[in-house]
Amino acid sequence: MKKIFVFAFMALCLSNSASAQTYSILIKGGHVIDPKNNIDEVMDVAIADGKIVKVAKNIGGTAKQTVDAKGLYVTPGLIDIHSHNFFGTAPDHQYENGNLALPPDGFTFRNGVTTVVDAGSSGWRTFTTFKEQTIDQSQTRVLAFLNIVGEGMRGGYEQNLNDMDTRMSALMANRFKKYIVGFKVAHYEGHDWSPVDRAVAAGKAAGDIPVMIDFGGSQPPLPIEELFMQHLRPGDIFTHCFAQINGREYIVDQQTQKVKPFVWEARKRGIYFDVGYGGISFAFSQAIPAAKEGFFPSSISTDIHTGSMNNAMKDMLTTMSKFLAIGMDLKSVIKASTSNPAMEIKHEELGNLSVGAEADVAVLNIRKGKFGLFDYTGRKVETDKKLECELTVRAGKIVYDLNGIANPITIR
Repeated sequence: MKKIFVFAFMALCLSNSASAQTYSILIKGGHVIDPKNNIDEVMDVAIADGKIVKVAKNIGGTAKQTVDAKGLYVTPGLIDIHSHNFFGTAPDHQYENGNLALPPDGFTFRNGVTTVVDAGSSGWRTFTTFKEQTIDQSQTRVLAFLNIVGEGMRGGYEQNLNDMDTRMSALMANRFKKYIVGFKVAHYEGHDWSPVDRAVAAGKAAGDIPVMIDFGGSQPPLPIEELFMQHLRPGDIFTHCFAQINGREYIVDQQTQKVKPFVWEARKRGIYFDVGYGGISFAFSQAIPAAKEGFFPSSISTDIHTGSMNNAMKDMLTTMSKFLAIGMDLKSVIKASTSNPAMEIKHEELGNLSVGAEADVAVLNIRKGKFGLFDYTGRKVETDKKLECELTVRAGKIVYDLNGIANPITIR
């Protein structure tokens, strides 16, 4: 009888201890979508010491801040793997220390984005400046694809084959493994595979990290079947995948309105297809026929800069909403904005709500109404729903709260 009493007493103590747990943030009653962990239901999320400590139904205990997420969606912090953040004052440098790039914190948290990957704004010659002035100063996690051009994304300078140095690029990537996730080929207009081959060689030399390809355009266009099958490796990334502009071959055949057969083969081979929306690098005339066949992007990204954010693209959530509008289901949209991009950049510790993961969380609303989503050609898709960010947690701290749903409200 004594043993039964002791066991019962111990169980009661353990139960009281669990219920007395104190968290820094407790997000209550939201519909959690965490594709990596296959969670898609109403649950609570508990955060302590900057980490996810529990994801379960009806979590007890107290919290310094409680977030009422009833009727909202709770997801991992979004990852935008194509952005331009090497902002500066040099008037002729465009995206490399120039005025076309954006400071990340002003445009991330209000969209639920907690991680950005700068897509080739810096090269091996300029990365340390980018790190000191942007990466080290930002609350947003900033990673980078290093441009194969040593100077980075300086407009016409990107045509300079003499500054595409495989060895020096790989050395810089190996020195800054924490931040550099791959290499980028961008805006090259020559009918020449040298930039791609040098970037791939750098990727191999830097520990087999991926390459992201943005074809600037050439006449005649370089054949993307040759790119996918002969030059890229499984795990490399084709960005601007729904572009329809001169100088680039399209993935959808405009005569048949079908995705070209070799594109499906490339996906099977392990090539990733990234949106990289940008100013003129997304067209519904490519995305809608592809969607009808079930060909959706591996990752959704913005290619955000001063031009695209004020044009058709707008921001990450508008871009995601466009894919909802053309038939991609919500869980797949979230996956393409969280765990998939994390996998593509080989940082699978990101983009999920696993216990022990750094607490990057987005609380999203699906706003109902009448919305017009258009591309740069003026084609418009009407929809009755649009994603909106209610609250963002970065590294265990609330960094954005649209309507004051945290109690107490964060005042900074």
